[in-house]
Amino acid sequence: MDVAEAVGRALVAAGVDHVFGVVGSGNFHVTNAMVAAGARFVAARHEGGGATMADAYARTSGRPAALTVHQGCGLTNAMTGIAEAAKSRTPLVVLAPEAPSPLSNFHVDQAALARAVGAVPVRVTDPSYAVEQAVDAVRTAVHQRATVLLNLPLDVQASQVPHPPGEDPLAGVRPVWADLPERLAPSPEDVAALTAALLRAQRPVLVAGRGSRSVEARDALVELADRTGALLATSAVAKGLFRDHPWSLDVSGGFSSPLAAELIAGADLIVGWGCALNMWTMRQGALIGPDATVVQVDDTADALGTHRELSFGVHGDVAATARAVTEALGEPEVGGERTAYGYRSPALRERLATSLRWRDVPYVDRSTGRRIDPRTLSVGLDEILPAERVVGVDSGNFMGYPSMYLSVPDERGFCFTQAFQSIGLGLATTIGAALAQPDRLPVATLGDGGLLMSAAELDTVRRLGLPMVVVVYNDEAYGAEVHHFGPGGHPLETVTFPETDIAAVARGYGFTGITVRTAEDLSGVLAWLEGPRDTPLLIDAKVVADEPSWWLEEAFRGH
Repeated sequence: MDVAEAVGRALVAAGVDHVFGVVGSGNFHVTNAMVAAGARFVAARHEGGGATMADAYARTSGRPAALTVHQGCGLTNAMTGIAEAAKSRTPLVVLAPEAPSPLSNFHVDQAALARAVGAVPVRVTDPSYAVEQAVDAVRTAVHQRATVLLNLPLDVQASQVPHPPGEDPLAGVRPVWADLPERLAPSPEDVAALTAALLRAQRPVLVAGRGSRSVEARDALVELADRTGALLATSAVAKGLFRDHPWSLDVSGGFSSPLAAELIAGADLIVGWGCALNMWTMRQGALIGPDATVVQVDDTADALGTHRELSFGVHGDVAATARAVTEALGEPEVGGERTAYGYRSPALRERLATSLRWRDVPYVDRSTGRRIDPRTLSVGLDEILPAERVVGVDSGNFMGYPSMYLSVPDERGFCFTQAFQSIGLGLATTIGAALAQPDRLPVATLGDGGLLMSAAELDTVRRLGLPMVVVVYNDEAYGAEVHHFGPGGHPLETVTFPETDIAAVARGYGFTGITVRTAEDLSGVLAWLEGPRDTPLLIDAKVVADEPSWWLEEAFRGH
């Protein structure tokens, strides 16, 4: 058995069941070995798309994924997607063959590339340890929530793995979650401090982030909130975590509805759970009252206080800390829920039920007959599309509309690849999320710039037979730049474009393509939903673009 086969088989035995990417000469054998061992290979049309598909699959499935690329140029093509995954702490293994000779056209310092974007570089250097190093790469990805670049020198790949005759060099390899470390328990002192803060608080708000995206963490936080009278919110990446809870505020930050922002800003205690409480989640600090106590709970010590001055930090796992604090509270009150004072009043419960969602906030419809208001479009789609959906969102001026107007069934129904703020990732994001949630309707929401940047992956959607709905908020511009620089009188020719018939482009890839200019044009979506859905659907929505989205001004303050 050569190293390429051993590494491929070891990755699958360690728990990787999906591998995405583009196959060339250097990664041909290792990729085929993974497929032969039982992994599903998903061919992307560009390595950047493959990287983001793998990232989204891992986020939405809760399992590690792999990306496979050609040496050198295949890796550089994928670097934006790898940076997004690394910044998001996605458990991802990148298989990158490596040209060992500096004279090769494909030679680059691949380890330096990995470190530059926050990924962990590893190199297989000895056939005797190839299996162990491959398993360790998956273990690092899962246990440390890291993106790992596994460099596979071409000469080492072709070497034979030494082992006694008749012995399988992979004997004993098992999925890495079989030996997950125990969850980090908080110190008794930290538990006491957080318990005391919650008992003192009259208006506590718990904000759950990426580190809370699990059933165990969600249930522990809901129980703690109910015991302490706290309201529940999430960062954008954890949207849907508290879906249908009567005291949920949905997303905290730039996307917050007016009622959510009012209540978070009025809190006397804000606790971030696996949440950075960064400028996005706290609106540059505007959602933190001047006298509020601010606490952050995280199992990574370096994360505490990185983005914000804290009253104190708690070093511990989210679920373990929430359970410890709940236990420290003692016996629950009658009914198990604290509603005697603070935020949890009958009047507020009614307001949350009727006025929290953005679609419940009145607005003046700016549709013109030639262009549709993005709010009207989003509300209409939310009503038409099946509730069991997984929504992927690209970056741009439009992104708040699908993020906040399209409901999702839970946190696995929303995939938000925005840690690197790159446009062009949304289509691949939704492909990866769709494969992780095959029983849900995938909905990709993109701007025209992001769609045209990634249009090659329309072929991947069609080839995979995904019944995807792709919604393009088409303002024929890089809208964020238009609205940021336009008021200053700057020329905008560099960020505006002639009209493109994106529906026709999609039809060329085998989609059903429709153009939407009015709410009545959404009848085409209904017709597709009622039909066999044997082709994916692209909606080229010509949206009104005369003013920026509500969150954009807030976002640019952080630049």
